[in-house]
Amino acid sequence: MNRASGTAILGSVTSAVSSRPESVPSSCDLIVVGAGIIGLAVAREALVREPGASVVVLECEHQIASHQSSHNSGVIHAGIYYEPGSLKAKLCVEGAAALYRLCDELGVATDAIGKLIVATNAAELPRLDRLHERAVANGVRVEKLNGAQLREIEPRASGIAALHSPDTGIVDYAAVCAALAGDVEARGGTVITGCAVERVENADGGARVIHARGVTDCSGAIVCAGLQSDRLAQASGATADPRIIPFRGAYFTLRRPELVRGLIYPVPDPALPFLGVHLTRRIGGDVIVGPTALPATARSGYRGWRINPRDLFATLSWPGSYRMAWRWRRQAPRELAWAFSSSAYAREASRLVSGLGADDLDPSFAGIRAQAVGRDGALIDDFVFAGEGRIVQLRNAPSPAATASLAIAAHCCDRLGPIADGEPRQRPAS
Repeated sequence: MNRASGTAILGSVTSAVSSRPESVPSSCDLIVVGAGIIGLAVAREALVREPGASVVVLECEHQIASHQSSHNSGVIHAGIYYEPGSLKAKLCVEGAAALYRLCDELGVATDAIGKLIVATNAAELPRLDRLHERAVANGVRVEKLNGAQLREIEPRASGIAALHSPDTGIVDYAAVCAALAGDVEARGGTVITGCAVERVENADGGARVIHARGVTDCSGAIVCAGLQSDRLAQASGATADPRIIPFRGAYFTLRRPELVRGLIYPVPDPALPFLGVHLTRRIGGDVIVGPTALPATARSGYRGWRINPRDLFATLSWPGSYRMAWRWRRQAPRELAWAFSSSAYAREASRLVSGLGADDLDPSFAGIRAQAVGRDGALIDDFVFAGEGRIVQLRNAPSPAATASLAIAAHCCDRLGPIADGEPRQRPAS
């Protein structure tokens, strides 16, 4: 399934969702804030656990999956990179297995196409060995390859050694979101778009959600607000730390997709905050190269460098932004060159696939990464959950959050506990 067909499916589900009545119930068992892949997975998980519960998903945008869930590379990660014992490692491995099963159940195409992590010089070999150790510790199936063996899998790959992850796959996450939304509604849940949530608070042994169409009292609330997670947390009385700093990642499309059979990634450089240039075959057969990684001037700045004054002020007013910039100051010129020069980007990509030039790259789509940054300037790497009482807040969900979405959903529901007590929760008289 290519990006266009995934978008068409998403559009048809959005149309059905948007046709629902405009009113939001005054009471229910569970409110889920955010109709991205994690919010929809949470709603489905709650309904699987407690069939018949009244579950409502509220989304501020006029369609589901408007942001990170439909602006990504489409990779199902295996769990190689993440610190053993971290939530990322645990939930990625569990989530990938669950995602393959769910897609098979709901009829969404996946392809365990495999990934090579390629060492291009001897200096990268120790880091490749450490990745192998992490993968084994995380229970991920990987194989060490020499130069000849890696070229049996990817004939055009440049490198002297590689790790091969046969279980890394690809999917259209927009199609996954459409299928999840359909399944939530089939199980009796409700997805309401165009309804921004202003704040969430504990009240009367449950939670109270104040939104654009009124107030809803519920047994519990799970907040999966993505790019707006810090703002909603603050409005609900939580700390400002960490702050979401948006990073814009632009992709190119490879004009000669036959050069790449699967996924080709670099060995991560510890001197860089993000993974770096990689090549990804997509479920529709096209190959993308990217992404770049620069702080964005708008949390929804997918087209060009649009400036949103509120978003820009939020970034510039956060002390962690300057500390982060200072920490990564030596890498900034390289990221700028990659973002604004297709020739520079092609040269970097040609380290992994020989013979690539600027003429091989066409500008493609962009995504915005919701990266949590601490007051000290540290990029928060792991998933972060917060909240108290009958509220669970997902404060940071960077990659591999889409892969891990079903496992994250189960984790959220575990934290909240049961939601249905057999009686609809009524809002007390004011």
